[in-house]
Amino acid sequence: MKLLHGIMPPIATPFVNDEVAYDKLAQNFSRWNNTGLSGFVVMGSNGESVFLTREEKLKLVEAAKKNISGDKLLIAGTGSDSIKETISLSNDAADLGADYVLILTPSFYKSEMKLAAHIKYFSSVADKTKVPVIIYNVPKFTGVDIEPETVAKLAEHKNIVGIKNSSENIRQTTEIIDQTPKDFVTIVGTASVLYSGISAGAVGGILALANIAADECVQIQKFVEAGKHNQALELQKRMLPVNKAITAKYGVAGLKAAMDMLGYFGGEPRSPLSSLNDAGKEELKQILVTSGLMN
Repeated sequence: MKLLHGIMPPIATPFVNDEVAYDKLAQNFSRWNNTGLSGFVVMGSNGESVFLTREEKLKLVEAAKKNISGDKLLIAGTGSDSIKETISLSNDAADLGADYVLILTPSFYKSEMKLAAHIKYFSSVADKTKVPVIIYNVPKFTGVDIEPETVAKLAEHKNIVGIKNSSENIRQTTEIIDQTPKDFVTIVGTASVLYSGISAGAVGGILALANIAADECVQIQKFVEAGKHNQALELQKRMLPVNKAITAKYGVAGLKAAMDMLGYFGGEPRSPLSSLNDAGKEELKQILVTSGLMN
């Protein structure tokens, strides 16, 4: 099993005329493969997974596996509120080459999603999934925030190997690291806390920013691990406005617009999302220039 470590983008799914453009995906991979990224996540939040059919999801896994370097990890976001569907999609993704599956916290009945429900859900999925499970905590989308104590309990399961915590709560991330075994990995889920997360003991990041600033994200982690905290902080601060623009402010539309500006294929988000307007594009361009990502 390939080691979970380093920087991985939750890749944007390219669409042309509202259909998945697998040729454009291959073009993007041809560039990403030449960076220091350690792997890729398909069907993450930034991949607009909620807008994809089951067939499209599996074709994405297959296309990604075909186009990534052999030394890179492939993680598939296969979680849904249904335990049966999550197991089924996870195992189909594993058969197509996914090394790990990233499983979202169930959220429709969010008031019921406490320790017992999480233990039942993730244990049931992990019991029957062919590849290791990574918990995906993203409260800004789900309205559910998994507790460190719950994660610690789930870490006892031999097939639950880590968590992607997309909360900016560094206290929570630190508690998860402190309360789980050394072989259970914690991965930062947003570049805004990459420096602090790695400093606290996270093993890497699954970051929207890594779609467009792969080398910079990789370098922040390398600086921290080499004890070069001043350089890490300087680079972190320079990337903060970019990360804010492509996540909190403009979302998927901003990420895709930035990809287009930087020579990747971003394209349009899938309906019902809309593309970034001209004023937003101009502001985003200035942010990219100021950050040094664009001339």
